[in-house]
Amino acid sequence: MTFSAALDVLLSGAPPCADALAALIACGDTDAPSLYAAADQVRVATVGNEVHLRGLLEFSNTCRRNCDYCGLRRDNARVERYRLTPDEIIATACEAEKLGFPSLVMQSGEDLWFTGPRLAEIIRAIKGKTSLAITLSVGERDEADYRLWREAGADRYLLRIETTDPELFRRIHPDDDLEGRKACLLTLKRLGYQLGSGVMVGLPGQTPAALARDVLWLLDLGAEMLGVGPFIPHPETPLADAAGGTFDQALRLVAVLRLAFPYAHIPATTAMASLDPLGREKALQAGANVVMPAVTPTDRRALYALYPGKICLDDNARKCRGCIEARIRAIGRSVATGPGHVIRR
Repeated sequence: MTFSAALDVLLSGAPPCADALAALIACGDTDAPSLYAAADQVRVATVGNEVHLRGLLEFSNTCRRNCDYCGLRRDNARVERYRLTPDEIIATACEAEKLGFPSLVMQSGEDLWFTGPRLAEIIRAIKGKTSLAITLSVGERDEADYRLWREAGADRYLLRIETTDPELFRRIHPDDDLEGRKACLLTLKRLGYQLGSGVMVGLPGQTPAALARDVLWLLDLGAEMLGVGPFIPHPETPLADAAGGTFDQALRLVAVLRLAFPYAHIPATTAMASLDPLGREKALQAGANVVMPAVTPTDRRALYALYPGKICLDDNARKCRGCIEARIRAIGRSVATGPGHVIRR
């Protein structure tokens, strides 16, 4: 399918097809500006010019999983592990609200020290002390934990599928199961979380057709927040010598996701900014509408090393908050003040 025909399909309002999605994902440099412009126009018409800020609190880098691409994988003995105490987590959340963040993303490796009840207590404490909306991103757990956290006040959950290709998923997740992850996402949806997922771009052997199938699966799932992470090889992983993804690959997928999910929340990710100094601005001008500056204590940030080259490791939360707001305003956008709940239609 030609680029023009594919773009017409996505802009028509009809359900997207795999061929059209793949054609846009694989478009060349000549057509890419038209793709970004179309996505930006859809973004203006649906979610508007406000950018939602979500403070990202990386509260533990301990992980039971051994994913081949991740610097926090269980078998990486060179990681200095840390785990914030419940009191540290709660205090950081309160500070994030004082800095003007209306929403908090609590992210960690799959750290089972944070049992269902223990994490529920932390969520209840944050909800009791602040008005923050809370997104959890702590991996795969059983339904009882997900239900407990939802009842404690968690609003959203982010669990990236990474890829729906069974062979590729198996290659990069030696101790995980694709159907199990899909089941977790369906459970989260049923429990009423605002549901976030997404994919990694540039994995070894990944194709535009495979990414198109990922998008269609996420549509069927009804995902409401979509994250795109370029694959950045970490030197202490089995994929250390892989080529890695590119910024342009990730940016094209951001734009395609905006066309396929007009009302979704789509972040301009830190990983994209780590590949391009203006990565967040470019993503915001190609369909994204969320930015997640770190509020992780400065002395722990470098230890949450999912990939090398991560930005803003030495900045405190106040500096990050002020810097990102200035950059958002510099491209003619405004900063949202509300919690940034998803628009359900």
